Amino acid sequence: MRRLILMRHAKSDWSHGTSDHDRPLNPRGRGAAEALGNWLRAEGFVPDVGFCSTAARTRETCALLNLPESCTVTHLRQLYLAEPDEIIATLRQRTSGDTLLLIAHNPGIAAAAVALLQDTPDQDAFGRYPSGATTVMDFDIDSWADLAPGSGGLRAFTVPKQLV
Repeated sequence: MRRLILMRHAKSDWSHGTSDHDRPLNPRGRGAAEALGNWLRAEGFVPDVGFCSTAARTRETCALLNLPESCTVTHLRQLYLAEPDEIIATLRQRTSGDTLLLIAHNPGIAAAAVALLQDTPDQDAFGRYPSGATTVMDFDIDSWADLAPGSGGLRAFTVPKQLV
């Protein structure tokens, strides 16, 4: 059994005038990222391995989750604005970790969640996959190399608005 947590970065700050890659979170986004971390811990969805886009807003989201020191996080440039096929290919290349967290961007992260799930959540927010949207899914596989579209069982879905 393997568990995957797909998270869109929290709300970013458009007022900085920086490049898209360097855009940080806004205050609401920082609070949302902390709330998401609290939710992950409270629900027992603590990852042992994390993968994160190199963009400032994804890195900041990841840092504010307050993951345990035992969770190794790798920042991958290929996840910056990645398409769903690239996200799934990145996951298939993993050799360790029973519970993976992947933090990336829309529209790729939302499309990857749709592609991997057997059944999508019956929530309007899932269709929008807003900032901070997080899907937790389980797979009956022994290796991440066996990850297949349409094989994920929905375990949970939340958005920061439900938590704050």
